[in-house]
Amino acid sequence: MRRIGSTFLLSLGLLLALPSVDADTLLVESVQSSQSVARPAHGMTMDQVLQNYGEPSRRLGPVGEPPISHWVYPDFVVYFEGDHVIHSVVPPHH
Repeated sequence: MRRIGSTFLLSLGLLLALPSVDADTLLVESVQSSQSVARPAHGMTMDQVLQNYGEPSRRLGPVGEPPISHWVYPDFVVYFEGDHVIHSVVPPHH
């Protein structure tokens, strides 16, 4: 009986560890894919983003104080505070 219990606990422990391994793998893959996508740098102006990346598929905002807006491109999203890029990200589907 003790052998069955310890085997069960070992199996349960391995099963519980699997999701964290998958999550770590997804995070690493996400970071690697985001590094391969050219996107606007922090501090660029809206005009510079338009010149370098063209018209976004959607413009959203501004919202809040300070005003934050974001532009959606096929491979990334750019966040602006006022007229300057504060961050650009690659969505999880890339």
